[in-house]
Amino acid sequence: MAVSVPLVFNAPRRGMPPTHLADLDSEGRRAAVQELGLPGFRADQLARQYYGRLEADADKMTDLPASVREKVGEALFPTLLTPVKHVACDDGTTRKTLWKANDGTLLESVLMRYPDRATLCISSQAGCGMACPFCATGQAGLTRNLSTAEIVDQVRSAAAAMRDGEMAGVSADGRSAGSAPGRLSNVVFMGMGEPLANYKRVVDAVRKITAPAPDGLGLSQRSVTVSTVGLAPAIRKLADEGLSVTLAVSLHTPDDELRDTLVPVNNRWSVAEVLDAAKYYADQTGRRVSIEYALIRDVNDQPWRADMLGKKLHKALGSRVHVNLIPLNPTPGSEWDASPKPVEREFVRRVIAQGVSCTVRDTRGQEIAAACGQLAAEN
Repeated sequence: MAVSVPLVFNAPRRGMPPTHLADLDSEGRRAAVQELGLPGFRADQLARQYYGRLEADADKMTDLPASVREKVGEALFPTLLTPVKHVACDDGTTRKTLWKANDGTLLESVLMRYPDRATLCISSQAGCGMACPFCATGQAGLTRNLSTAEIVDQVRSAAAAMRDGEMAGVSADGRSAGSAPGRLSNVVFMGMGEPLANYKRVVDAVRKITAPAPDGLGLSQRSVTVSTVGLAPAIRKLADEGLSVTLAVSLHTPDDELRDTLVPVNNRWSVAEVLDAAKYYADQTGRRVSIEYALIRDVNDQPWRADMLGKKLHKALGSRVHVNLIPLNPTPGSEWDASPKPVEREFVRRVIAQGVSCTVRDTRGQEIAAACGQLAAEN
């Protein structure tokens, strides 16, 4: 039986946080400092502190006159996110953070360090309105959209943690090599929320994550992944933004009958419509599309579904697609469970046999409730 889902994407139930420097473009920053009675050049100075030096505390901005730091801090650097707890696992190479926004809203991010990269999984909403039954966040419902600055500040904080050696280094064999400075290299919008349901702020945040200082944090667009459960019109809109980010589509099954239940938004945009939008994205950007597929025991792991998935993806996208098979991270009390390894291997084999690249995602953080929404639900 299909599950209905309210498709009111930009109607958060709580107010947005106060304006922060990371909400403003260069003109907005200049206007803001002039309103404070400061010369316009201070706008660039503040932006270089935040984006270049990763500093969010005006009291520590020593190139700013001490007499105006408090005023600047209150106006442009309100505390947006306060860490409630950090929980680490995988020998310290994975760290999940539970954040509290200034209105009490809880959200999560996960920083994962590998031998060749450091990836941050960030949230774009507090909660999620997509109601996917196997997802802890989806079952919690939507609290509100995050602001641009709340999204960007998750990335700034992680970049500072890497720079300051707060995360364990990783040796070539994947083991912890003790604390060591590093650099944040990748950002994935795969935390709490449906990114394309908070479209304007997510795109604004992507531009600020990837623009060079003093306008942004300077990560490569190709190192940013934006995920979606399949909001087809928004996928097409994103394709026309002139960005080079990776699109990840959480498909989870190739047939409409099951997807209507697993991903209720499918009742509005079918598998065929989602794949057609993904093809448009690939055509416009030249980027390969990632298909996310959480493999669930006896639900979507049948051999015939692997065959159907491979055939549909090859027909729609040819070689411009890759399947990320995700062993389900079970949530407490859930009826859903991960598929056995032999079933997983056969699924991969069958997808590849249809001419589609397919790999199993490295799973991390199961012992720290790293599935989206679990830590927030516990608190």
